[in-house]
Amino acid sequence: MLQNMLQNNLRKKILIASLTAITLSLAACGSGKTSMFRGDSSHTAVSGEPGPTSLDSLTWKYTAPAKTYASPMVANGTIYLGSNDKHVYALNQKTGEIKWRFETGGNVESTPATANGIVYIGSWDKNMYAVRADKPTIVWQFETKGPISSSPIVDDGTLYFASEDGHLYAADAKTGFRKWAYDAGAAIYSSPAIHGDTIFFGTLKGEMIAVNSKTGRENWRFKTSGKIHSSPAVDGANVYFGSDDKRVYAVNIQTGQQTWVKKTAGPVLSSPAIYNGKVFIGSKDGYVYAYDTETGVRVWEYRTGSAIFAPVTIASDTAYVGSTDGHLYAIDAEEGTLRWKYKVDGKIYTSVAVSDDHVYFNSVNGALFAVK
Repeated sequence: MLQNMLQNNLRKKILIASLTAITLSLAACGSGKTSMFRGDSSHTAVSGEPGPTSLDSLTWKYTAPAKTYASPMVANGTIYLGSNDKHVYALNQKTGEIKWRFETGGNVESTPATANGIVYIGSWDKNMYAVRADKPTIVWQFETKGPISSSPIVDDGTLYFASEDGHLYAADAKTGFRKWAYDAGAAIYSSPAIHGDTIFFGTLKGEMIAVNSKTGRENWRFKTSGKIHSSPAVDGANVYFGSDDKRVYAVNIQTGQQTWVKKTAGPVLSSPAIYNGKVFIGSKDGYVYAYDTETGVRVWEYRTGSAIFAPVTIASDTAYVGSTDGHLYAIDAEEGTLRWKYKVDGKIYTSVAVSDDHVYFNSVNGALFAVK
C-alpha cells in the first residue's frame, strides 16, 4: 500500500511538473497571426492581402539544402518552409535570411500552421511538433503510427491533422492533448478543411469523408473512382475537390450527395480555391479550370505548358498557380487571361503564399522565391 501511495504521488508530481512546463512555455509564446496551408481552415485559398497583378522583380531568393514539396506559410514577418533535409526553416519575410531552423527525424512535406505564437509541424518521422515561433523550442510532441504528409489546420483552439496511418486527429492546440482520433481505414495525404462543426478530407481509398469536428463521429462518405490527393475547399453549400479519376467534384456538405462532377483529361491532384462564385483547380492535363460553384458550368480554362499538381491561390482578382513546366502563372480570375508568368529553376508542385504585395513560392529543387 505504501508503495502504491508513493507511486501515485510521483505520478502527480510528474503531471504537475509537465503542465507547469507547458504553461510557462505557452506564456512565453505570446500571440500572433493565425496562418496555415490554403490560408484558412476552410481552404478557400483567398488571400486577404493584395498580390502582384503585374510582374516587377524578384525581391530575394533562398535555396534550401534539399528538395521541397511543402508549400511556404507566412505569418508575422516570417516565412516557414519544410524541406526534405528533415528541417523546417524560418526566414525573414523581408530579406529571406534564416531566423532559425528546426530538425525533425524525417522529410517535412507538410505545410506548417501557426497560431498564438506556436508553429505546428508534421514530419515523415510520424510526429506532429508544436514549437515556439520565436525560437525552435518544442512545446509538445504528438506521435502517430505513420508519416505525416497532410498539412494541419487550427480552428477554435483545436489542431486537426491527418497521418498516413489512416487516422484524422484532433488535439488541443495548446497542450497536444488528444481529443479524438477517427479511423478512415486508408492512408491520408489530403489536408483537412472545416466548415461549421464538420471537417472534410480525402483518402487514398478514393473517399471524401465528413466527420463531426467536436466528436470525431462520421457524418458521411462519398466514393470516387480514384485516389484523393487533392485537399478539399468548402463553402456553405458544397465541398470541392479533385480525384485521380480525372474528375472535379462538388458534394453537398449536409447530405454527402453529388451536386455536380466535371471530367478533365488528367488526374486532378491540385487543390481548389473558391472565389466570387467560382471554383478554380488545376489538372495533370496542364489546364487550369474555373467552374461555376452552383452548376459546375465551365467558365474558362487556361492551358499551361505541362502538368499541374499545385493548388490554386487567389488574391487581387488573380489566380496564382504553378506548373511542372517551371512557371508560376498569374491568371485573371474573371476572364481566364494571362497577366504574367515567371520562370524558375524547376517544377512547381506547391501553392503560393501572398503577403506584403508579394507572392512567395518554391520549386521542387529547393529554391524559395519572393516576387512582386
